[in-house]
Amino acid sequence: MKASLLLLLMLLGAACAGPPPEATPTLPTITQAEDFTPPEWSAAELETLRSLWLGSLPPLPPDPSNSVADNPEATRLGKQIFFDPRFSGNGRISCATCHQPERAFTDGLPRAQAIGRTERNTPTIIGTTYNDWFFWDGRKDSQWSQALSPLETAVEHGGSRTQYAHILAEDPDYRAAYESVFGPLPDIADRSRFPDAAGPVDDEAAAAAWESMTPADQETINRIFANMGKAIAAYERKLLPGPSRFDKYVEAVLAGDTAAAQTALTPDEITGLRIFIGFGLCTDCHNGPLFTNNEFRNIGVPPAEGLPADPGRSRGIEQLLADPFNCLGPYSDAAPADCAALQALPENPDDLAGMFKVPTLRNAAQTAPYMHSGQYRNLQEVFIHYDRAPVAPLGQTAIIPINITVDEAIQLEAFLRSLSSETAVSEAWLRP
Repeated sequence: MKASLLLLLMLLGAACAGPPPEATPTLPTITQAEDFTPPEWSAAELETLRSLWLGSLPPLPPDPSNSVADNPEATRLGKQIFFDPRFSGNGRISCATCHQPERAFTDGLPRAQAIGRTERNTPTIIGTTYNDWFFWDGRKDSQWSQALSPLETAVEHGGSRTQYAHILAEDPDYRAAYESVFGPLPDIADRSRFPDAAGPVDDEAAAAAWESMTPADQETINRIFANMGKAIAAYERKLLPGPSRFDKYVEAVLAGDTAAAQTALTPDEITGLRIFIGFGLCTDCHNGPLFTNNEFRNIGVPPAEGLPADPGRSRGIEQLLADPFNCLGPYSDAAPADCAALQALPENPDDLAGMFKVPTLRNAAQTAPYMHSGQYRNLQEVFIHYDRAPVAPLGQTAIIPINITVDEAIQLEAFLRSLSSETAVSEAWLRP
C-alpha cells in the first residue's frame, strides 16, 4: 500500500521541486462518466453534505474586542495598511508579501519569507474571521491582535510600533483616515519622548529606546498600535470564500436537481467526497462550511528539516496568556464576560504539546505546501502521512492509518480541488 502511494507521488512529480500553482499536475481519470452511477445519499450523509455547504455558513460573528470591526472607514484604512510596504523595517515588506491575493492569501513557500525566513508556513486568511484562535499554535485570540505580531517580528516586517505610529501621524492621508475612525491622534512629534524606532522587539537599539520611554508614553503608542491591528482586522473580515463547485453540487443535490449535480462534479470528485465523509474520517476535524473545527490536533507531523520538534499549542497558550493584546488586556474593547474562551484554557498546556490548528481545506489546491512548517509539498504527500500515521515527535498522535489505495488518493485529491473558489469580494479589495 505505502509503496504504491510512493509510486503515485513520483508519477505526479513530487520527487522533484514542487510546481507553482499555475502548473498543478492534471490528475488521471479513474472512473469514466459512462461507467459511473450517481450515489443515493442517505439521510445522514445529506445532513453531512448540508453541514459542509457554504450556504450553511452563519453570518459574520461579532468581535467584541474590536469596536471598529465592521466600520467601513476602518476597513478602508486596514486595506491601505495591508498593502503598504512602508510598514516594515526595510520599507519593502507588506502583509501582502506573504498573504498574496492571487494565491488565496498564501505565498506558495514551505515557510514564510519576508525580511528573513520564519519557522512557519503562511496560512490563508480567507474566512479567518470565524476563527477563535490565530497562528498555527493559537497564540492570538483575535484577528486584530494577530495582525500586530508580524509587524514587529524581526524576520517578518521587522519594524517597531513607534515607527508605525509616526507614519500614521505624519502622512496626511493616513492621519485623516485614522482620525476618522479612532478620533484625534495624540501629539507624538517629540522624538525625545517618542523615538523613531522603539518597541519591545529583538533589535537591541529599538528595545532600549522603548525602555527609556515613560509608561504613559508607551501606553500612548500601544493604543495607536492596537488600533492599527483593529483596522487591518476590519479589512480581513471582508475576505470570505466564494461558492465552489462542491457547493454547487450540494445545492443541486439538496434541491433534487440531478442534472445540475452531474455537471457540478466529476465521478472521481464525487467518489473522493464519499471517501472524505466516509472511511477517510476527514470530517472528524475538517467539518463545517469552512472545513475546519477551529481546534487543535496532534497528527504526528515531523519537524521541518533543520528545525527542532515544535511544541505548538502548549507554547501558544503560554504566549497567549502573557499577551497584553489578548481579549482580557487593556487594549481590548471586550467585557470580561466576552472572553470566556480565553478564561477556559486548559490549566496544564503541556498536555497539548505537538498540537496545531486544524486548517481550512477550502482552496486547498492553491495553498501548498502543507502543515505548520510546509513539510509536505503536495496533497499526495499529505495522504502518505495519513496512510502511515507515524509516531508523533511530541505528545500523542490522534490519527490511525487510513489504508487508502492509489485510486482513492487520486479521487480524494480530485474532491479537494473542487473546493477552490474566488474570494467573495470585489477585485478592488484584492489590490493596493
